[in-house]
Amino acid sequence: MVTLKEIARECNVSATTVSNILNGKAKASEETKKMVLEKVKETGYRPNYIAQGLRTQRTRMIGIVAEDIAQFSTPAIIEGIMACCEEMGYRTTVYNLRMYARWKDTWYDKEQQLHSIVDPALQELLSIKADGVIYVAGHARIIRCIPEDFAIPAVMAYAYSDSMNVPSVVVSEEKSSYDLVKYLISMGHERIGVIGGRADNIHTQKRLLGYQNALYESHILFNPGLVRYGDWQRQSGYRQAGPLVEAGVTAIYCMADRMAGGVYDYLEEHNLRAGEDISVTGFDNQDIAEFFRPALTTMALPLGEIGRRSAEILFEKMDSKKAEESAKTGFEVPCGLVVRNSVKRLK
Repeated sequence: MVTLKEIARECNVSATTVSNILNGKAKASEETKKMVLEKVKETGYRPNYIAQGLRTQRTRMIGIVAEDIAQFSTPAIIEGIMACCEEMGYRTTVYNLRMYARWKDTWYDKEQQLHSIVDPALQELLSIKADGVIYVAGHARIIRCIPEDFAIPAVMAYAYSDSMNVPSVVVSEEKSSYDLVKYLISMGHERIGVIGGRADNIHTQKRLLGYQNALYESHILFNPGLVRYGDWQRQSGYRQAGPLVEAGVTAIYCMADRMAGGVYDYLEEHNLRAGEDISVTGFDNQDIAEFFRPALTTMALPLGEIGRRSAEILFEKMDSKKAEESAKTGFEVPCGLVVRNSVKRLK
């Protein structure tokens, strides 16, 4: 394995000069820089990160602990984290805990199961001297998994941490839901049905609050009979569409695009047209939304931005001066309204 000292010897410069050139800090001439970089390319030199970490007490390694990379929200969050880390000159290592693959939907409130796979991952990150950790949740809830005395900075992405030492970066659920419902109202809809996820889910609760606030501000009476609950999947949207149509709604706000697909199915079976007889909106802006006919109006989750912001906050925590300046522990990232063809203007 070629060493930095060997590169320096062959180029007849000091090891410090080579190190500075590779880290973009050198004041060397352009000729020297070109010579060193060509020699690095020719020899296939790679930095010894372990040795660097022993010298500087920094490995420039960030650990990403994902509950399950098969969750639709997770890849985009991880991509946002990695992009930011790459710009900052940090490497990443990803631990996929495969929670949904292991236990489906049965583990949310079972802390022993959670810790049985989270704790070993966190300990391994400590053992390899990672500089920080970002925990990527599969869905929003309050998570208790990072110890108060954890030895390195940590950030929670897409969920809420119970620790004052671990900042959380989440979707601005309430405001985004408010914006979507205000759009429906601006299109003349007042009798707006809702199909939420599970009633005890934080996503559902905060989005419902945004819905209620939008109605209240527009002087529209909230009718709890127009609120139905599903499980985020297409079939539950189908099941809950019937009672809402029978109740005379002019629009159905689905808190997930997949559930909106179920509403489309119900309307088609009953000779009704989405976007004409009943307006429909989703939430998430998954890839399927633009392929619905008519294409689905929805809210785009800012997943990449959540990842990037999580990394930025982690780097701030790793900087002792910036960490002292900021005591904020909760950060919300807004969604963006994507207007397509599934909402009809009534007046």
